[in-house]
Amino acid sequence: MIKNLSEGHSILGNYIAELRDVEIQKDPMRFRLNMERIAEVIGYEISKTMKFIRHQTTTPLGIADDSVLAEQPVLITILRAGLAMHTGLLRCFDRAESAYVSAYRKHHTPEDFDIHVEYLAAPNLDNRIWIISDPMLATGNSMNAVYDALKKFGTPKKIYVASVLATNEALERVSKHFPTNTEIWVSVVDKELTAQSYIVPGLGDAGDLAFGEKC
Repeated sequence: MIKNLSEGHSILGNYIAELRDVEIQKDPMRFRLNMERIAEVIGYEISKTMKFIRHQTTTPLGIADDSVLAEQPVLITILRAGLAMHTGLLRCFDRAESAYVSAYRKHHTPEDFDIHVEYLAAPNLDNRIWIISDPMLATGNSMNAVYDALKKFGTPKKIYVASVLATNEALERVSKHFPTNTEIWVSVVDKELTAQSYIVPGLGDAGDLAFGEKC
């Protein structure tokens, strides 16, 4: 299932507009904050689809019958651009364990590049709920490479892919590559992908805008 949150109107549209704005992007703290806020919204929406159980909570005046998550997911972040999203997701799933994966493009020419996965640190992933976050799904190749690396560490019970911005090409490619128990949650879908695999209108390089340009 693909869930495009921009198909409905909400305050999420304000956060996306600020992310794209070239003037507001000059403030990296604001850029990171908007990434965090978008991820928090996505996390909240994802939580509505998860399993809950009844829980009795002792208060100063009695016993409350509450609804709590049946199990905690593992938050899997693709470095380094995904770090701001990770913070937002942690606000929703504050007891979740975390995993980190390094994936990057190795360019031969502007149009020709390979995806390299070099670093992976994770808790037990077998029979767990995975939430994999990456701000940009341009081609979907990085996400697919990360999944191939992760599945060596266990078989997921359920996968949620969380992204700020995606293209239809990426959504199709990831949908075909991931198992059927996957849901893709994205805040907005842009239609154009350039020959250099940049999203238009997009927002630029999320990692550079959040943490500074790479050498």
